[in-house]
Amino acid sequence: MNLRFTKYIPPPEGGDPFRQLLNLFLQLLQYTKGDANEALQWMNELDKEYKVTDNEYGMGDFIEELKEKGYLEENPVSGDLSVTEKAGQVIRQRSLEEIFGKLRKSRPGNHKTVYSGEGEELTTDSRPFVFGDSIDHINVTSSIRNAQINHGVDDFKLTEDDLEIQERELKTHTSTVLMIDISHSMILYGEDRITPAKKVAMALAELITTKYPKDTLDIIVFGDDAWKVEIRDLPFLQVGPYHTNTCAGLDYSMELLRRKKANNKQIFMITDGKPSCLKENGKYYKNSFGLDRKIVNKTLNKAAQCKRLNIPITTFMIAEDAYLQQFVREFTQTNSGKAFYASPENVGTFLFEDFVRNRRKHVR
Repeated sequence: MNLRFTKYIPPPEGGDPFRQLLNLFLQLLQYTKGDANEALQWMNELDKEYKVTDNEYGMGDFIEELKEKGYLEENPVSGDLSVTEKAGQVIRQRSLEEIFGKLRKSRPGNHKTVYSGEGEELTTDSRPFVFGDSIDHINVTSSIRNAQINHGVDDFKLTEDDLEIQERELKTHTSTVLMIDISHSMILYGEDRITPAKKVAMALAELITTKYPKDTLDIIVFGDDAWKVEIRDLPFLQVGPYHTNTCAGLDYSMELLRRKKANNKQIFMITDGKPSCLKENGKYYKNSFGLDRKIVNKTLNKAAQCKRLNIPITTFMIAEDAYLQQFVREFTQTNSGKAFYASPENVGTFLFEDFVRNRRKHVR
C-alpha cells in the first residue's frame, strides 16, 4: 500500500481524542481492505512520526475504546482484531453526509408519480366503484350520501352503483443496480478514481436503506468478470489487475433486475469508459489498446438489450479522453440513457441528482 504523508497539524485543544483518532482509523480501513490490524500498525507508525497521541491518551487507550464502543472485536484465541458492521455503517453514514449533505428533507420510503392507484396518501379525486376495487378504498361517507340521494331516507339501501372510491397516490418502488468499474485503469496515471466511486456507492446505499427502504439496490463490481458485493463490503473495495468487461456487468445487472417487481428499473455505471474485455466460450478476449471494434459492438448490443427491457443506463464517466467520451455518447444514444462526464470530485453530485429524477419517472 502506498501512502503519502504531509505535516501533521494537531487539532484544537480540548477536542475528543477518541473521535479524532477514529476519523483517521476509518480512513485507513478503506485503504487496507478492512484489515484492522494493518490499519492500527499504520496508526502506530503515524504516532511515532507525528505524535498523534499524547501522555494522557495513548494508542492502547484508543484500541480499548474501539472494542468497548463496538468498532472492533477481538478473537479470543488468536487475539486478532476485526472490524464490526458498526464500523462499516459509520463509514457509509459519513460518505452520505459528505456527498449528500444538503439533501432536502422529505417523507421517507415512497416515490410519487402523476399516476393514481393503490398507495398510502389520499387524493381529492374520487370515482365510481368498479369490480375489482379494494373495499378498503371505499369512501363510506360519500357512498352513504349517494345512497340517500338515489334511494331516499325512508327506503334506505346501499347498492353497488352508490359506492364511491377515494383515489390514492400511487407509490412506485425503484430497483437500482450500481455498477462499479474496478479494473486497473481506475488508478492509472496517478488519478484515484476508485475512492470517489466507493464513496458514491456507500452514500447511495446508505441513502436507500435509510430513506427509501422499500426500494432495492444491488451493487456489482466488474473487471474481467462481474460479481455482486454486499453493502458491508463497500468501504473496502480495491482495484484489481483486471481489464474492463462491461458486457459482463450489464448481463449481470439485467439478470438481477429481471427478478424485481418494481415499476422503475435503472442502472448506474461508474467507469472510465473503455471496455477492453469479453468472455466467450469460457475464454477471455482482451485488448487494452484503444477501442476494439469486436468488444465495442458487443457492448452496444447490451445497451440496446437494456433499452428493450425498459432499463435506462446512466453512465458516470470519470475520464477525459475524447475518443472514450465519443464511445460513451454512442453507448448512451443506443440505450436512450444519460451520460455525465464527471471528475472524481463531482461524480457524487451528478449521481444524486439523476437518482432523484429517475425515481420520479414512471417507466411503462
